[in-house]
Amino acid sequence: MVPGHRLNNQAWWSLGLVCLVSLFVMGHAALAADARESDLGPPMRFVVVRSNAPGCEPTCPEWISAEGTIEAGTPALLRRALKKLGGRKLPVVVDSPGGNVDAALALGRLIRKNKLDIAVGKTRFKGCLPDEKDCTENDGRGARYFGTAYADGSICNSACPLMFSGGVRRVVGQWAFLGVHQITTTYVKTKLQYRTTYRVVKGKKKIIGTKVVSRKSAGSYKTYEMSKAVEKRLAAYLKEMGVGQGVLTTMKNTPASGIHQLVPENMLRMNLVTSLDSVDLFTAGTICSANPLPANCREIPANKPATPTLPTVEAPTAGSEPAEVPPAQPEIAQREQDMRFVVVRGSNPLCNPDCPEWISAEGAITPQTPQKLRQLLATLGNRRLPVVISSRGGDLFSALAAGRLIHEKKLDVAVARTDFVGCDPAKADCPADDGAYAGLSIDAGAECDSACALMLAGGARRFVGPQARLSLHLMGQKQVVKTYLEEMAVGPGLFTAIERRSVERQLEPGMMLKVGLTTGPQSVDALTGATICKASPKPDNCRMVPSPNAQADAPARL
Repeated sequence: MVPGHRLNNQAWWSLGLVCLVSLFVMGHAALAADARESDLGPPMRFVVVRSNAPGCEPTCPEWISAEGTIEAGTPALLRRALKKLGGRKLPVVVDSPGGNVDAALALGRLIRKNKLDIAVGKTRFKGCLPDEKDCTENDGRGARYFGTAYADGSICNSACPLMFSGGVRRVVGQWAFLGVHQITTTYVKTKLQYRTTYRVVKGKKKIIGTKVVSRKSAGSYKTYEMSKAVEKRLAAYLKEMGVGQGVLTTMKNTPASGIHQLVPENMLRMNLVTSLDSVDLFTAGTICSANPLPANCREIPANKPATPTLPTVEAPTAGSEPAEVPPAQPEIAQREQDMRFVVVRGSNPLCNPDCPEWISAEGAITPQTPQKLRQLLATLGNRRLPVVISSRGGDLFSALAAGRLIHEKKLDVAVARTDFVGCDPAKADCPADDGAYAGLSIDAGAECDSACALMLAGGARRFVGPQARLSLHLMGQKQVVKTYLEEMAVGPGLFTAIERRSVERQLEPGMMLKVGLTTGPQSVDALTGATICKASPKPDNCRMVPSPNAQADAPARL
């Protein structure tokens, strides 16, 4: 109460009144590029990763791994991560299903402000994982997280391409997935109850203050068409980032319930990507040998491989037995070497001068495998050579990517090994003539395990001879594998067989044929035998060499 004024010989006092009022209000519209934002998975997290590529230490590339759903608080997390880097410019390797549009725009601007490159890719961690607590495996190595970046199977959908647009250099690669669709706007209705305090002075109310005392949700609704205001805002952002308006047009023309995957050539035309490279452009272990050194390469002297020293032997004293040099300890057997692709020409004298040729694919399937195969196929032009494969398996997503490449090029595949004649291509002093190394294909002793079986499934014709071995088991990612097998037109029986196997088991030839993994009972000889070039019509992989003893020169080994 405050003193009033006297009117008509009466004292009037202002009254402090409280009024509680309830009403409905429309909250701010929340923009999401995906109508299922709540189902998109864990929120995006940012961690700095150092490459664990063999031989790159002590100077290795590093990057920011950004994986998960874009939420309202995601930009603050990136600011915090960049602050810890103290001005270091590391590329961002992103894998995201999408999320909040406003946050995606803020992320893009933050990336551009800090002049960072970006690539669509995933990170396979070695040692400590981002969500793992109290991990000490990487202690003393100068970095918290180590791993490998790879493109195969990675995604950047919905709102993620808006974040992606902020990169200075922007790459997706052939085996990553970038997709857009219509913006979803969610309007939230809220029931507010608030308290208003006012005074009455001379018969008139004077509001002192208003305070919200309760807030309850009263439902929401969504619209799946981009408003003019939102369209104008996104158009201005893309122009700011130097990205063509074709991206926005594609978003508007794709229903929110669908997704439109942009192919590399279209992304380049729209200037959404700055080149057709993949994530390897920023993260491959070899980039730190370039001059000048990329900004994301960092030397950790403590990680320099130790120089091996020979054991010292003390000179024997008079009358003593010579000291015995301790035998060298055998090294722990290394894992199978990374898969190598080389072109081979049959060396059986019965075929000259018209002999079959094939691609020998032997070794472990790694994230570099699809890229190596692509590089080799590029040297062959339109020639279609069968793939003769022997592998104990390896990375699942890389096998799927390699299988899709084989399927796209309509190549045949057979499980077999290649015996090289003269010398092994792995040796530096092993020359080749006119396109291929000399060799023989043999199915005895060949194996195709786990992920290799999925790579085999990409073949147009698929053969596993009676002396070759193929085994497989459930490798996780059920839906991914099931979708892939359907894509390769392999019957559902194979997936059912995989699900039933808790451990790796060998498949019998009859079963492989029954479930559709193989297309016939033949062995590798059906593709590489010495006499196949006498057939009519002549197989695509036969090539006439004028000299009777000519053996082909191989393209660069990959």
